[in-house]
Amino acid sequence: MKSIAIGLAVFCVLLSSAAQIAMKRGMGAPGSADVGATYLHALTSPLVWLGLVLYGASAVLWLWVLSRLDVSLAYPLVSLGFVVTMALGVLWLGEPFSWLRVAGCTLIVVGVSLLAMDA
Repeated sequence: MKSIAIGLAVFCVLLSSAAQIAMKRGMGAPGSADVGATYLHALTSPLVWLGLVLYGASAVLWLWVLSRLDVSLAYPLVSLGFVVTMALGVLWLGEPFSWLRVAGCTLIVVGVSLLAMDA
């Protein structure tokens, strides 16, 4: 049962990362400095709405994860979202690649691995 909960936790992280990418794509490149125009654009963007739905689904599934795992194990898995989102940003959004970012993500993965070994 614990491995199912960990798998679902990782799935939640993937959903959250997909939500970030969808919302970024939905917002497009930086535009007007007008806050009202920015939020109007967000409200009318299907990709922003998709991102919000993905976040909602992730939150609902996360409740089940929290009911099965210690929060001291579950929550560090959320940090894997930094790694996934950075990779998706580089691969799908064409964001700049940086070895310094890779080093930071490597530290995150090592830290989460150490926490998982204690579980």
